[in-house]
Amino acid sequence: MNKKINRSIIKNARGFSLIEILIALALLAMAGTFVGGRIYQSYQEGLVNSARIQMNNLADRLKEFRRSCHYYPGTEQGLEALVTKPSGGRECKRYVPGGYIEGGQVPNDPWDSPFEYESDGKSFNIWSLGADGMEGGDEADADIYLKGKK
Repeated sequence: MNKKINRSIIKNARGFSLIEILIALALLAMAGTFVGGRIYQSYQEGLVNSARIQMNNLADRLKEFRRSCHYYPGTEQGLEALVTKPSGGRECKRYVPGGYIEGGQVPNDPWDSPFEYESDGKSFNIWSLGADGMEGGDEADADIYLKGKK
């Protein structure tokens, strides 16, 4: 009796054909591509937002520098003036000991490149060159400016 039941189960058992398996794999690959693309896009948006936040923080530190020194550091002094007292050019007599950035180092942008900075002492511009590290670019490679365009 057991042999009859076992044989009937084996006779009626049916596996997946190669075509069915390939179709299932193709559907999984298409779904994975869509999900992967969305994750990458969200990651890039996060890096851009992070760059904007860092530039706003640097702008706040520059404003503190200006309150103490009555001018913004010049282009030649750069953002390094926020961590070490500038020498040469205009002198700051009320420079805060230890600088204006905790940790004593100007942060890089999210792509590990230094932020670009220019100033005439009365105003300043801060920007990041984006993912490609070169001027211009589209989408993730686009330059990111603190306020509008340069």
